[in-house]
Amino acid sequence: MPILHRFVDRLERADRLDRVADKLAELGRPLSARPALRDALTGRWLGHSVHPMVVAVPIGCWTGAAILDITSPGTGAARRLVGAGVLAAAPAALTGTADWLDTSGAERRVGTAHALANDIAVGAFAMSWLARRRGSNWLGFGLTGLGLGVMGVAGYLGGHLAYARGVGINTTAFQSGPDDWTAVVHSADLEPGVATQVDLDGLALLVVRRGGVVHVLEDRCTHRGAPLSDGEIVDGCIECPWHLSQFDLVDGSVRQGPASIPQPAYETRIVDGSVEIRRAEPGTLRTAPVGAGHGRAS
Repeated sequence: MPILHRFVDRLERADRLDRVADKLAELGRPLSARPALRDALTGRWLGHSVHPMVVAVPIGCWTGAAILDITSPGTGAARRLVGAGVLAAAPAALTGTADWLDTSGAERRVGTAHALANDIAVGAFAMSWLARRRGSNWLGFGLTGLGLGVMGVAGYLGGHLAYARGVGINTTAFQSGPDDWTAVVHSADLEPGVATQVDLDGLALLVVRRGGVVHVLEDRCTHRGAPLSDGEIVDGCIECPWHLSQFDLVDGSVRQGPASIPQPAYETRIVDGSVEIRRAEPGTLRTAPVGAGHGRAS
């Protein structure tokens, strides 16, 4: 196993980090207590997580400052870039915390280490700005180098969370329903106003009959993968049983976070009493996924 993989594996098993995570979660709870603030930070308005976009600002500032330190040492522009990066780190930290609050287990521990590393990096850059302001440019250069090194570690851990553990990605990205009209359930088997899970060749679907209309969404929540069929129907939405996100039953749009990505919705029709569906949206990664066929429901 590569050394970096061993390093992350140890972090994922380090239950001593749970105590630190609990303390950080207490500090971050106000972000989730206000729905409007939580939705703004987690990206319901954007359509996906805000954190990857916001974090580019401090990284760019600090990288630019380091380049100026090499090409034009001692310039005031480098000091200003370091300071701007420190200020820009605040929204990056807030959006990251909002995403992290809904994690648990190994993901929560790695996220905790990611946050602590970023805190150390920001502290180093803040001291670099102060040293530069006092005229200690060489000390400022060294602290910037330290900050960049720690930032690299934090970035690696953040990449592991996103790309290896799937935190913040659409949990339905690689699932796919049928392109052609396919029967999934008999309408007579659906109790009006009740969320029902239907299996279509390994693909879990949420089916709700309201009056003479049947709505079908994918049952796996795009946020953290909860079974939406275990949730409640609230004002024309299905509410996630884990984190209380709400998705419109008609088109899957997010009405309430922390989810930011809409729930895949299917076109529906009723033919001879059978509910038939077909996939409504394109997507090359969803056309031939593992574990989701295009046959009839069981």
